[in-house]
Amino acid sequence: MPDPGLLEFFDSPTDQPFLIEHINEEFTSVCPKTGHPDFGTVTIRYQPEAVCVELKSLKLYFQSFRNEGIFYEAVTNRIRDDLAEAMSPGWLQVITDWRGRGGIRSRITAEHGSVPR
Repeated sequence: MPDPGLLEFFDSPTDQPFLIEHINEEFTSVCPKTGHPDFGTVTIRYQPEAVCVELKSLKLYFQSFRNEGIFYEAVTNRIRDDLAEAMSPGWLQVITDWRGRGGIRSRITAEHGSVPR
């Protein structure tokens, strides 16, 4: 199972609202139906309240999905839920873009909180 305990955080440098975006272009997991690898890009956008996610720990967290049999929709929502619980951001959006297979490409979006203004 992916391990949210891998995630580390640091204090936000300001109490003023700002937006952070992290993009992982090398995300992999496994299709639970076929056992084939799934390759995708994960984009995380969030407005921190008190803490920001540390990037090395985020990379290790993403890598913990590598051998996990999990559907696209579950990956996206799991990342959203783990980050929302650990950081309590004002707003969080997770977008996963999956490479095509069988002529179908998928994009899944999950959000938490209110959209920043």
